[in-house]
Amino acid sequence: MSGFSELKLIAPILNAVHAQGYETPTPIQQKAIPIVLSRTDLLGCAQTGTGKTAAFALPILQLLSEKGQGAAPNRPRAIRCLILTPTRELASQIGESFAAYGRDLPIRGTVIFGGVGQRPQENALRNGIDVVVATPGRLLDLMQQRLVNLNALEIFVLDEADRMLDMGFIHDVRRIIAALPKKRQTLFFSATMPPEISRLAEQILTRPTRIEVAPPATTVELIDQALYQVNSNQKTSLLIHLLRDAGISRSLVFTRTKRDANRVAESLSDFGIASEAIHGNKSQSARERALANIKSGRTRVLVATDIAARGIDIDSVTHVFNYDIPNVPESYVHRIGRTARAGQVGSAVAFCAPEERGFLADIERVIRKRVPVLKTPLGLGIESRGNSGGGGRRPRGNSGRRFGGGRGRPQGASRQA
Repeated sequence: MSGFSELKLIAPILNAVHAQGYETPTPIQQKAIPIVLSRTDLLGCAQTGTGKTAAFALPILQLLSEKGQGAAPNRPRAIRCLILTPTRELASQIGESFAAYGRDLPIRGTVIFGGVGQRPQENALRNGIDVVVATPGRLLDLMQQRLVNLNALEIFVLDEADRMLDMGFIHDVRRIIAALPKKRQTLFFSATMPPEISRLAEQILTRPTRIEVAPPATTVELIDQALYQVNSNQKTSLLIHLLRDAGISRSLVFTRTKRDANRVAESLSDFGIASEAIHGNKSQSARERALANIKSGRTRVLVATDIAARGIDIDSVTHVFNYDIPNVPESYVHRIGRTARAGQVGSAVAFCAPEERGFLADIERVIRKRVPVLKTPLGLGIESRGNSGGGGRRPRGNSGRRFGGGRGRPQGASRQA
């Protein structure tokens, strides 16, 4: 497929997409957009970074604009589309995408999540909204206060369903779904399909079309994966050494706990490496500030836990560091998928302590390859335990619209040269 124009999108949407500098849709966009436009239920198995948001945002905007509002002029707009997502950051990014793609359409929307004042969200709902992007907790609160009416809903999107399960939101999700009209179009997205998520999909979808892009057991070919075998108390000094490479311009460091995220970020900052931590205990303003700083280049390193980072979209991440080896192989795939987006080359480096070797073995079984072991740098007091190719090299460097506006690019879409 040569461009978005072949997907039968209307001119205002095509113009908005092209204004972002994109011409070629990603595989999931090629597959999903025609299905959504046909008003068919969709089950999509896709990871972050595949262009998933644009795959549902573009056709939803078109469907809503084609059908029109339908309400009398003197009556407020009714909510016609609900997108449910697990994190505040992902909700904000989806809202920005809808605002960017729908900039020339009479579609109004808002983003609803906790951690901020409720009054602006109440006002937006009272003024009339076509599209709501929400996290489960705050949406349920507003529903219980009778501030949200979903009786006119036409389209429901459940995004990152597996992460909803991981974060303990699945009960809230089921309560929200129970309040939705039975007659609706449902789009269901999940990077993995554990049994409970499969059961949920079967219960809420009607004769869905299934698409799968970048299966969870595969990793991006353009990612240069490498591994250092070190003791746990040697990881921070190794990370500091590697980050002194100026070629590592923007990186994500993953830790298993919030405490470690704070500790690592503080240690890096103490050595003059601009870093910030992001996790569930951070305030919304602190999280937004950390994201803005890494995107603008004020900081080079964002240290995150898995749950906090899920759904965060940061362009041009050159390196991902697995400070701790995740105990779930799919988490490793999600982590390293934050680099090498949109055809770019990226590096993923893991630090493996002796007690984590079992987790590493599980990961290698899932990705069906051995992660090369590098010799540790000299002079750090770290014993080299590996002897595979790479001999001491560093990882390579890479020389309405109440949605709130923003870049809102089709995630993962590629530019033509």
